[in-house]
Amino acid sequence: MMHHAVAGLADAPVLVLSNSLGTNIAMWDPQLEALSEHLRVVRYDTRGHGASPVPPGPYTLETIGHDVIELLDHLEVECASLCGVSLGGMVGMWLGVNAPERIDRLVLCCTSAWLPPAQAWADRAAAVRAASSTEVVADAVLSRWLTPAGVAADPERSAWLREMLLATPAEGYAGCCAVIEHLDLRDDVATITAPTLVIGGAQDAATPPEHQRAIVERISGARLELLDGAAHLANLEQPHALNALVLEHLGSVAGRHA
Repeated sequence: MMHHAVAGLADAPVLVLSNSLGTNIAMWDPQLEALSEHLRVVRYDTRGHGASPVPPGPYTLETIGHDVIELLDHLEVECASLCGVSLGGMVGMWLGVNAPERIDRLVLCCTSAWLPPAQAWADRAAAVRAASSTEVVADAVLSRWLTPAGVAADPERSAWLREMLLATPAEGYAGCCAVIEHLDLRDDVATITAPTLVIGGAQDAATPPEHQRAIVERISGARLELLDGAAHLANLEQPHALNALVLEHLGSVAGRHA
């Protein structure tokens, strides 16, 4: 079972928060208070991350998608909405395609349905495994997580993120690199029927806005919002704007509890 934490209203609609590559449930700290006032919020650590199990990799998108289904079963939740950043958004798309009955609404943040070149992900996994640490990729990864202005404005946050990345098990990180290496949901996402909000960071170099536009073009009725002053972890740099967008998108869902 994936490590998870539940907060908010016990009988409210459920929102699952799915973390990005190299982070853990703490990445959602800026969302927790605002979202848990209206929803039952379930955060979890993707396999190989945080306090979740670290089985030998490589992993597949199907495998980490089924981890969410097992978590929902464990919590006796038949249907939930999901908000995911980067890798978490990829999980959300997989669930929307392959388990539509379990997904109410989707919020896909700073993510992509296809993120080539595949060899770059294989090389990154190999480097992390060889070093037995994520430290070998830390500088390159962290340079894309936040804008330069965001780094300058909050050095403590940058140090906190470095610690989070370095604490990610090498095998878990490398295993999830394989998920992105083999990712190609470009055709599949057209079958998603869950109402979908796609959020991008205007300064995101890891998954630039054209990747979010490509998702929106393929999902019927999907809506795109770009946040200025945000790189790859837009939920950290523009938390209030992102929280407002999520609550607006889930408004009719949360309203069932009111």
